[in-house]
This record gives sequence, C-alpha cells and structure tokens, in this order.
Amino acid sequence: MKKKKIGIAMSGGVDSTASALLLKQHHDVQGFFMRLAGPDLDDKEQRVRAVADQVGIDLQVIDLGTEFTAIILNYFTTTYQQGLTPNPCMVCNHAIKFGLFMDVILARGMDAMATGHYARIQKDGDTCQLYKGRDPAKDQSYFLAWLDQQQLTRILFPLGESNKEETYRFVEEHGFTDFRGQESQDICFLGSTPVGQFLSQHLPRTGQQGKIVTQKGETMGVHQGLFHYTIGQRRGLGIADSSPWYVIGLDPKTNRVIIGKEDDLCHNRLLIRLPHWTAGQAPDEGATYQVRIRYRHQGADARIKKIDDLHWEVQFDTAQRAITPGQFAVIYNDDRVIGCGEIT
Repeated sequence: MKKKKIGIAMSGGVDSTASALLLKQHHDVQGFFMRLAGPDLDDKEQRVRAVADQVGIDLQVIDLGTEFTAIILNYFTTTYQQGLTPNPCMVCNHAIKFGLFMDVILARGMDAMATGHYARIQKDGDTCQLYKGRDPAKDQSYFLAWLDQQQLTRILFPLGESNKEETYRFVEEHGFTDFRGQESQDICFLGSTPVGQFLSQHLPRTGQQGKIVTQKGETMGVHQGLFHYTIGQRRGLGIADSSPWYVIGLDPKTNRVIIGKEDDLCHNRLLIRLPHWTAGQAPDEGATYQVRIRYRHQGADARIKKIDDLHWEVQFDTAQRAITPGQFAVIYNDDRVIGCGEIT
C-alpha cells in the first residue's frame, strides 16, 4: 500500500480514534478537529487533543463555527418554520464535514480525508460507489448518501468492514479503555437542550398556539407551537380517547397540527425533490430498489419514477408508516447507495 498523507477527522470518540490508529500503521496521519457551534466546545477540544496525543499524531483545529451557524443552524430552524422535520446530519456531511472541512484538510497538503463512519467506498472503473457498512447495526451510509464523486474520491472509511465490538476491542488493545457507553448524541449542537427549547429561543414567533384538528377539520385541542410536533408523534397531544391519536400533518399556513388514527399514518407513495444520484446515474425506472425513509428505517421495496427534472416518485410495495416531509429518502440497490432526495 502506497504511503499517503491522511487527514483524520477527530471527534474524541472511539470510531475516529480507531480509524487514526489503523491508518497510522500504513500512512502519515494528521489529526483535524472541526470546531463548530454548540455547548462545551473547549471541553471537546481538550478531549480530542488528549486522544491525539495518546495516538501519537499532531492535531490542527479548524474553526467553522460561523459557517456552521450560517448553513446548518439556519437550515435547522427554517425547516421547522416550514412545518417540516429537518435532517441536519445529512446536510452537515454534504456541506460542512465533507465540504468546507475537507477542503481545508486537502488544502493543507493531505492526500485524503478519513472519518470513523461505518460505510464503504469501492472503485468501479472511474466511479466511486458508496456501500453500507458491514455492521448492519452501525451502518451510516444513510447519512452519507448526499456525497458526490468529487468528495468520495478523496475519502477513506477505515471501519467500513468492522463491527462496533471489534472497534472497541481494537482501541482497548492500544490503551484506550474508557470509551464504552459514550456513544455520541443525535444532534451535536443541541447538547442536553431539548429541540423545543432550542427552537423557542431561536424562533420565538413560531411558538404561537394553534389548533389541533382532525382531517375533517374538527378541533380536538390546542398546540403550543408547530415545532413541538413531528409526523407519527403520539405523546403530548393531550387528547383522551379509546384509541390513540397521532400527528399526521403540520400546516404552517394555518398554524394547525393535523391528527389521525394509526391507519392514517401509512402511505405507499412519496415524492422527493432535487434528487442526488451518488454515482451520477439515475436509477432504472420500473426496477425494484430498497428505500429508507429515515435512519432507523429498515428499508422497503419500491419502484422509482421520474416526475420532472426536480421531482421523483417513490412507490412502495407495502405502505410505510410515518413518512415525514423534510427527512430524506435514501435509495439502495442491495448494499449500494443509488441516491437520495428530500421528502416533500
């Protein structure tokens, strides 16, 4: 294997630490820490420095707090304003982590950037194909589906063939014994702050009360702001009935939460907008693919149809529960990522 200069994105967690240790066996490795907006930044940086010192690599800190606020926090808040449920990790990977951050890493003389994601990249001629990680419980390909060819050609995922237990054992063999039980949180910039509290501080005007109504328009209650609700939500509605009610829609124009029963949550069709095809090639219309509508969704068989240049339709073989506008549908052919698009 030709020795390369690899910039490893360090988070202070077990996955980036294991990746740094693996790469150091064959390459010149330089650590990079992406300093963003959020709580406890100094503590995070101190922890990453300690890990880099123990691994035996230098660390550079790249401050992207201003850019992160302008792109990700703005996306996060405005998406909720529109009555949608955002996916900040998907957008951050595309625009920040493998966008601005990787640009800096490569500009500082690195041949490639590496992270601790559980996914795989394989060359197919001149094309890079993105695949699921070998560990189905930790596969993170869903969050990487918006990456393009220019990005994929300069990325390494050293843990793509590993499972989590192997990762823990590997770092423990190298003296790192305090990682177990320290999984990273879903939304890094929130810390322990609940989403509703964060949005109340950043979007005070959207915390207005409004009606909770059925599909027929019958008023069933009062909500305290649309951003407290998402599709499929059952708790917090304050409606007593013999069978539970669920959120099935959000209408920012009328400031209404729309509710229904379990059957109302299930649909066999969705639309995506601005589709991105990972290898640059659109799927075959009429062929069967597997589509995931959220990260923890197992995926379901579906056919894909082009509506126009901006929109494609996904038709599932069986109805899916709680399809949520604002989230991303990711299309697979077995383990290979075909592309993605925002659910409208």
